[in-house]
Amino acid sequence: MPQRTTTIANPTGLHARPAALFAKTAGASGHSITIARDGEAPIDASSILMIMGLGLAHGDAVTLVGDEGADAILDQLVELLESDLDSVPA
Repeated sequence: MPQRTTTIANPTGLHARPAALFAKTAGASGHSITIARDGEAPIDASSILMIMGLGLAHGDAVTLVGDEGADAILDQLVELLESDLDSVPA
């Protein structure tokens, strides 16, 4: 299974709007993708409520895991997490 590890770059973490953008992108991919803070159990990356429940803050390290063939979407999700999602137009 492909996986990527990255760090949350958004200055305010994954609050509602960035979490929604991330979850929408993951869900629209058609792949099964999980996200986990290092040392914690993985959760469904397409669930905004589960993502917000992680309380991810700026600088937190996370691991994304996808099913076979999810390499491109994992790369796209890493790009989102490594950017300032508050500056992305709605």
